[in-house]
Amino acid sequence: MDSIRIVGGVPLSGTIHISGAKNAALPLMTCGLLTDERLVLSNVAKLADLATMADLLAQHGLAVEPEGRTLSIGGRITNTEAPYDIVRKMRASFLVLGPLLARCREARVSLPGGCEIGTRPVDLHLNGLESMGAVMKLEAGYINATAPTGLHGANIVFPFVSVGATENLLMAATLADGVTTLKNAAREPEISDLVRCLTAMGAKIKGIGTDTLVIEGVKTLHGANHAILPDRIETGTYACAAAITGGNLLLENARAEDLGAVLASLQEAGVVVTPEGNGFRVARANGLHGVDVMTEPFPGFPTDMQAQFMALMAVAEGASMVTETIFENRFMHVPELNRMGARINAHGSSAIIRGVPKLSGAPVMATDLRASVSLVLAGLAAQGETTISRVYHLDRGYEAVEQKLAACGARIERVA
Repeated sequence: MDSIRIVGGVPLSGTIHISGAKNAALPLMTCGLLTDERLVLSNVAKLADLATMADLLAQHGLAVEPEGRTLSIGGRITNTEAPYDIVRKMRASFLVLGPLLARCREARVSLPGGCEIGTRPVDLHLNGLESMGAVMKLEAGYINATAPTGLHGANIVFPFVSVGATENLLMAATLADGVTTLKNAAREPEISDLVRCLTAMGAKIKGIGTDTLVIEGVKTLHGANHAILPDRIETGTYACAAAITGGNLLLENARAEDLGAVLASLQEAGVVVTPEGNGFRVARANGLHGVDVMTEPFPGFPTDMQAQFMALMAVAEGASMVTETIFENRFMHVPELNRMGARINAHGSSAIIRGVPKLSGAPVMATDLRASVSLVLAGLAAQGETTISRVYHLDRGYEAVEQKLAACGARIERVA
């Protein structure tokens, strides 16, 4: 199993190109199930999670053809089962349920897997689809879903914000009979990107960027060409890399408007963010000081940036507090950061971080996708050598991370 070795202490300097967003690409790929025509996605990153989704779509009968930064998806659905051996690898696989029900009136989908950061129940997905006329049965770890007369429009109010449920029901509603209203819907930029793609395919959707989406179902959708938006979590991660090393990075192809809460917190901590070209520059003017953050649905501070910001706060002057409100088991990086000399005490949904002058290199283990990159950040700032094992988590969501960092001066390598 691969590991990553880092010799820290080098301020990063240079330009990093931000790849297409993983969290946008996954639901966009499942849009291929909504039409018999060809869907062409551009600005596609090369990530393990996208390869998993391609395998799942192939299982359903679609051809997924990569060419450079483009994915061409097309074909007819020949199988409506999403098997456990694929779905267990990645939670986003569950997003095929809505499109399959809308197109084929039946689906058999394994309950999902992914990072072990919390239970993340699928009740909102199932309840919403039942409101639209589906019948659900849980049997042997699979959801057996049918819609004998097809899906119909419904008025759905989410009890709390769920990105996955919003995506699943949004896609299903595009082909449902009548009008569907999704209230308290997620507003993440990836949702808006999905709406733009579906609209290009012929869907009728109002309310983009708001918490109320109104979808008027159509009989069929057609093919389209769609460019995936830049990855805001990758952007925020490399912004933290510049800050934690005392470096200066130009983040090319980055959208500051998708990272308002993160950039505001970085600036409050003493980081300078300057618009430049088709992105922005991140530099640390002087020292860092502690800042409190609480994860919230967009436009709040994203849960997917919590671990990276905690690594940054570990070397900031003074104390800070990070409160996690989205997932109940997302502090698994804390013991590993403490192995490197951080002073972090986690209790319940909050962690108190008391900044230290320096971190020390150590062997550590990645536990999930964002935790793994927080250890990379810590290793970049630490004195001495850090070895991170189980980096297959990293490959799920970060494209060529060691090459991008090495090109900016980091002493980092992958060890087979």
